[in-house]
Amino acid sequence: MASGLALAVAGSIAFSGKAIIVKLAYRHGVDAVTLVMYRMLFALPLFAVMAWWASRGKAPLTRKDWLGVLWLGFTGYYLASFLDFAGLQYITASLERLILYLNPTLVLLLGWLLYGRRIHRQQAVAMAVSYSGVVLVFGHQLTLDGSAVAWGALLVFLSTISYALYMSYSGELVHRLGALRLAGLATSVACLLCIAQFAVLRPLDAARVAPEVLWLSLLNATACTALPVLLVMMAIERIGPGLTAQTGMIGPMSTILMGVVILGEPLNAWVIAGTVLVVGGVFLVTRRKL
Repeated sequence: MASGLALAVAGSIAFSGKAIIVKLAYRHGVDAVTLVMYRMLFALPLFAVMAWWASRGKAPLTRKDWLGVLWLGFTGYYLASFLDFAGLQYITASLERLILYLNPTLVLLLGWLLYGRRIHRQQAVAMAVSYSGVVLVFGHQLTLDGSAVAWGALLVFLSTISYALYMSYSGELVHRLGALRLAGLATSVACLLCIAQFAVLRPLDAARVAPEVLWLSLLNATACTALPVLLVMMAIERIGPGLTAQTGMIGPMSTILMGVVILGEPLNAWVIAGTVLVVGGVFLVTRRKL
């Protein structure tokens, strides 16, 4: 139990560092297309090895399986990653993490829209609490930084919707292929899409970036992308998905703390109150599933 909890906490903290690294990289004049390309370029070998390792001795994928992998790679990792990186140009890491943390509520909404699954009263109230927390922090930052915050928040919210689509459609494939194999394959697809996006939208000279951007991208690809996937998978094996998900609630707090210490972002009553509302609401949403 203790080792599983430690793995879940470490995975959550490692993943939450992604926004901090992205914000640091933006200080060196790089754009979202180039930055996400470098992250995925460095991560591709890691996820390709993961996919190969998890596929050993398994039946080959059918055409339907490959179409599912392509769709999940597009929505869950490529589109979600690019929109998230683009949004971080305009908003703080704290607000970005709070918006992304709404993912379980969006999965719940998509289940109702796509499959007619019932939303219970407790879940509806919990969702309202979570969204009120995001609105609280968003409204405060909007008064300080203007319309750029609205654009950045919209991009990150669209990223959250994209990842929620991935979560909603991945259930069948996860059971058929296994979580590690699916994650490796879908993320490898996303890596190739991000690299192709750069090749189409940017000249080759745009790949010339400050050395700091390369080192930060390498750190992002390893410590904040590939490593958290492995840590969370190992945690799920030991303590199950429910407790792992609840342990992941440390993510927003760790992002806010790193944002204050490393980026110098403000920590005020608005951010604290919004975080309490978002985390509390998501806890109530996920608690019913346990």
